[in-house]
Amino acid sequence: MPPLVFLLSTAVFAQGTSEFMLAGLLTDIATDLHTTVPRAGLLTSAFAIGMVVGAPVMAVATRQCPPRLALCSLLATFIAMHVLGASTDSYALLFVSRVVAAFANAGFLALTLAMVSALVTPDRHSRAIATILAGTTLALVVGVPAGTLVGALLDWRAALWGVALLSVPALIAVSMTAPTTQDWRSDGSLTTEFTVLQRQSLIRVLVLCVLVNGATFCSFTFLASVVTERAELQSAMVPVVLALFGLGALGGVWAAGRFGDRYATTIVSSGGAALVVGWCLLALLSQSPVGVLVFAFVQGGLSFALGSTLVSLVMRNAVGAPTMAGSFATASLNIGAAAGPALGGLVYGSSLGTVGPLATSAVMVGVALVASVLLT
Repeated sequence: MPPLVFLLSTAVFAQGTSEFMLAGLLTDIATDLHTTVPRAGLLTSAFAIGMVVGAPVMAVATRQCPPRLALCSLLATFIAMHVLGASTDSYALLFVSRVVAAFANAGFLALTLAMVSALVTPDRHSRAIATILAGTTLALVVGVPAGTLVGALLDWRAALWGVALLSVPALIAVSMTAPTTQDWRSDGSLTTEFTVLQRQSLIRVLVLCVLVNGATFCSFTFLASVVTERAELQSAMVPVVLALFGLGALGGVWAAGRFGDRYATTIVSSGGAALVVGWCLLALLSQSPVGVLVFAFVQGGLSFALGSTLVSLVMRNAVGAPTMAGSFATASLNIGAAAGPALGGLVYGSSLGTVGPLATSAVMVGVALVASVLLT
């Protein structure tokens, strides 16, 4: 595996931490900037929307740039926006900084996915993609709790400063090691690339990415409520359950990297079926502390094994669209990450309560399996 892949994963870790960590700091931000908590919550929504829109936009904008220049420019912009956000007393300016940072993050991840797919041999394709996505997984497991803790001990600005500082070594490394030429890209036009992206096989995988990632974040977002309200565990157990989910996710990403190139179809079909069963069992056993602990780990593993394999399949099915493939994969993941919690919130307020998001996740993955058959 080229060392560059691991360096890019480090940058993705810093960016993933930024995407999710403000969710735990909304009250402090609202108080400091004299606004409401719901309005502060829009900062997270703005970042997610910026990721969805920014991925294809930035992919097109950087298409003719040397990869090293594009990656460094995007990462430098990301850092600058965090410095700006940490320094301002204006909610409006903080909001703008989050949107611009999301665009930079989306462009960086899209280009990274496209580049590493072309830099490795076919037998290491899934492993390279899994290594990059491990950065996002680690952000959920380690980065987000650490960022929230820093914000709680110091203030929310310190968390933004921390992400900016964490990104600097990655910027230096990328500036020294990323390719300076576009030899790995094809000479096709954007029209040709968009024609490739209309393949039914690719559309099918993108739909699956949205549904599976949506299911993952639908339940993950409300996992703390399941722990305290349904299983009636102490709030101190919430980090333990989230850590188990994260450890499972890391194992799932590793498994996808290890076996995804040879058994992608099996992982999608069997893993998807197991994921549906797992969400159903977690819903049924959510009053059991042991059940919650066990299935938090299992579902983290299955969700990220399936998700990582699907991203690898996107890149594999999009040969001939090296510029836009990574952006479409990035956009699909973030559509799911935004839609899943929104759906979970709707059913959480219904008579189903905390079981609602778990049941919704099962339905979403079930729909994904049906879609995979209908769109074949």
